[in-house]
Amino acid sequence: MKQALLTIAALAALTVPALPAHAAPKDPVKALKATIVPGHGVRYTGSVTWKDGTDERGARDLKGAFQFGKKGVAAFDITRKDGDEEQRVIGIGKTGYYSGGVIGGLLPEGKTWYKEKNRGMPDSWSQFVNPAETKTLARLLKNGTTRGDTVSGSITIKELKAVSTWVSAARIGNEHDSVKISYTLTLSSAGLVNRVTSTYALTEDGTIYTTTVDTRYTGWGSKVSIKAPAPSTVTTKIR
Repeated sequence: MKQALLTIAALAALTVPALPAHAAPKDPVKALKATIVPGHGVRYTGSVTWKDGTDERGARDLKGAFQFGKKGVAAFDITRKDGDEEQRVIGIGKTGYYSGGVIGGLLPEGKTWYKEKNRGMPDSWSQFVNPAETKTLARLLKNGTTRGDTVSGSITIKELKAVSTWVSAARIGNEHDSVKISYTLTLSSAGLVNRVTSTYALTEDGTIYTTTVDTRYTGWGSKVSIKAPAPSTVTTKIR
């Protein structure tokens, strides 16, 4: 009888299907670090919408790229389009180049670029959340909750200033430190960020304006080459 029970148990073990193995979730920070190679980077496109409680509309289209150096983002090239008006910003190391928009009308004749200190994120309608920065990504993961391939949470501008060169270099007054940015990251199967949606509210003249920036990232680790404008087109003077 005992031998029969053992035989039945052995047969049962052979016939029970094995449970599928679940792959361990990818570490987004490690995945990002693996793409940080000089001369490589990531490209993105995006859109901005805003509402004031009564009106909602598309306000801007974004197109850009980040180029990596040995330690992280070394340069960026961003084009912002508002209707028929186009502005472009190139940041290389500690130097920034600005073209179009208001500044375009203030440049000396024959000059199309204004050169000054690299200010990082061009303005509040750019994407506050920069998933190409390892410290920023780590903080977003820490603050957020992961469900499947999405990470959702919130972070203040003050917190971003502490970890993000993109934000700390921008001209953002301390009076905005408490502004909270809600975000959702969407991760690829490789653990890389392929979409960031962020929303924040600012009050101006008693009206609350809520802005949502939606950016999509492609080609992590692909070759990216960002160069300064031709010296003959650059000036450090404004009329």
